[in-house]
Amino acid sequence: MTTISKPRIRAIEVTYVGMFAALMAIGANITSMVPFLQVAGVPLTMQTFFAVLAGLLLGSRLGAISMIVYMLIGIAGAPVFSGFEAGIAPIIGSTGGFILSFIATAYFAGKVVEHAKGNPTLQTFIFAAFVGLFMNYFIGTNYMYFALNFWLEVKMSYGAAWAVMAWFIVKDLAFTIFAGIISPRIYRTVTKNAAIDLSTKAS
Repeated sequence: MTTISKPRIRAIEVTYVGMFAALMAIGANITSMVPFLQVAGVPLTMQTFFAVLAGLLLGSRLGAISMIVYMLIGIAGAPVFSGFEAGIAPIIGSTGGFILSFIATAYFAGKVVEHAKGNPTLQTFIFAAFVGLFMNYFIGTNYMYFALNFWLEVKMSYGAAWAVMAWFIVKDLAFTIFAGIISPRIYRTVTKNAAIDLSTKAS
């Protein structure tokens, strides 16, 4: 008897991945045209919010895949990075670590939710959101420090690198809490309708 293997990613899952890749592009540039929403020439974005939300709602695997898709679209030449930039230059620039960190942000946020084994509480979602935020800042800020000091030849102390990020943390903390609060109802609606089985995304 011939058996048909189940696709690794179903059509609805592809849709979710594409949707979050698109949301990342929107979040990267939603404030770039508004000068007073910039700090030292860097626009305040909603990318961390959408990366965290991707992990909370899609799980670690699909959440990370959606961030990889977003990054590859930008590297391929689509102007989806902050400031409508594209190509490899934003990746090797001082803020490139944040683009890379979105993969870990979604992955680890999703892992925390998956650990609840299909019955995550509001506290689980909020904790997961903060785990994602930590990964975003830890990877992004350390990458910025090393990029500036080692290949961009702009001297900055480690403390100064974190001090720069203090300008952004209040916004991201607020959005992280918001992501954790709104996620439970969306998560349960999606799983109730059996559109995607988030509880099985752990590998």
